[in-house]
Amino acid sequence: MWRSRCLGVGFLLVVMLLVSEADLNEDRVAELKHLRSQSKDGVIRLEESNFRRFMATTKPRPYSLILFFDASQLHANTELKLVELRKEFGLVATAYAKHNEGTDADAKVFFCDLEFKKMQGVFQLFGVQALPHIRSVAPGSEDQKVSEEMNPGEFPRTAEGIASFVTAKTKEECGPIERPLPLSKGQIWALCILILLASPFLLKFVTSPNSPLREPRLWCLGALMIYFFSVSGGMHNIIRKMPLFMQDHNNQGKLVFFYQGSGMQLGAEGFVFYRLLVTILHAASQEHF
Repeated sequence: MWRSRCLGVGFLLVVMLLVSEADLNEDRVAELKHLRSQSKDGVIRLEESNFRRFMATTKPRPYSLILFFDASQLHANTELKLVELRKEFGLVATAYAKHNEGTDADAKVFFCDLEFKKMQGVFQLFGVQALPHIRSVAPGSEDQKVSEEMNPGEFPRTAEGIASFVTAKTKEECGPIERPLPLSKGQIWALCILILLASPFLLKFVTSPNSPLREPRLWCLGALMIYFFSVSGGMHNIIRKMPLFMQDHNNQGKLVFFYQGSGMQLGAEGFVFYRLLVTILHAASQEHF
């Protein structure tokens, strides 16, 4: 009799603990959602205190954390491109929140950034020794061993590359990346007004008999430039700020001109392809004409 009562009390305590932990997880998710809604781009700035709370749980954590390790003192280092990568990270966070709004996936992945000056202990916890560094912490316990670093050799450091990394590790879709327009609405209107005001002068310049625009060689050069940018990916390189080449991560003294992974093309690769295509077309024209 006494033994059965003890078993009953023990079972009741276990149930109460499980319910309590489930409530705590719901509170954590609700707080993460609130912090995300307060952020401009959906990225949560974590402090060491709340980071420990969001990580520590006796019951398996129901959400993944995508961590961006940042250091404001290194923002001036143009080689690291931390500011640009942080913007790309924010684009992915915004796309994920918009794509999964109102679904179960809305509470399964949260994007966070961590500042080195305030969270040196967390940097040491994950063994972060160099930046840029993006890491996925899988659902489960607070053990940092369940986390995985984003490998730049497998996933390019662009919004699309980060989205592919998140999908690969969490199995959740991030949705389409929406990049902001290079000009604001006010700037676009100002540009349109300027064009309208200048249109009479432009029309006179174009219709003038001595206008340079009547020179065939100029049009030929323009056509070649357009063809160059369309074939070589030059416009893609300018918009995405893609480098001509990059250093080999396994051998710092070696330069990589052809990227082996998917979803990315270095600038030099496009130029080489363009030169090859022009050479073939030139040879073909000499052969047949």
